[in-house]
Amino acid sequence: MFLAVIGFIAISAQYAAAQTPDPSSDLTVQQETPIHQQLKTKFIEGGAGFMATVLLCLIFGLAIAIERIIYLNLATTNAEKLLKKIEEAYATGGVEAAKEVCRNTRGPVASIFYQGLARADEGIEVVEKSVVSYGSVQMSQMENGLSWIQLFISIAPMLGFLGTVIGMIAAFDAIEAAGDISPNIVAGGIKVALITTVAGLVVAIILQIFYNYLVSKIDAIVVTMEDASISLIDILVKAKK
Repeated sequence: MFLAVIGFIAISAQYAAAQTPDPSSDLTVQQETPIHQQLKTKFIEGGAGFMATVLLCLIFGLAIAIERIIYLNLATTNAEKLLKKIEEAYATGGVEAAKEVCRNTRGPVASIFYQGLARADEGIEVVEKSVVSYGSVQMSQMENGLSWIQLFISIAPMLGFLGTVIGMIAAFDAIEAAGDISPNIVAGGIKVALITTVAGLVVAIILQIFYNYLVSKIDAIVVTMEDASISLIDILVKAKK
């Protein structure tokens, strides 16, 4: 993924260079360097320190995001099918049979049902409180790690902007040392500034997409949990009657 970031920078640089006519452009095309070499060059030009920190933000952010995606996909349950099994088990074998169905089903919905069924003998109000309380616990577990992704989303552009400031300072230092404003003098510092900025912004955009997907996935599971919990209460109420 980080290669895509550097690739975007390299492509942008090539596009900008293509806008300026160059009589030796045919020769440049023939002697074009491999893409992996261009990526390596841009990474080095951006400054090993800042580009490495931006890379770490991307790696850690993606690692957490992928782990959360796997967890949430495993946590997704067919609530209607589970409710039907619980209702049939409760009708034939009582609370213990319904709890056994929950034990054999993974996901937060089954865990909430199990906690509610464990308090079924104490009354419907106790079951409702138990379901609500344990639902909050399950929601916290699903949101675990999202704060770190938010942190990396915030840090990556900041690191890029910090590289921008340092690059501009280096450019002005070069101007001061030379006593003259020349494109060759300031080009190096400005290049570092632009590369680090683009890298930080692209990393933040990538992680933001993953973050929004995770939030939407959690919201969908929470809605399913709430609807299924109401249906479970209805099943217990009917059974009591």
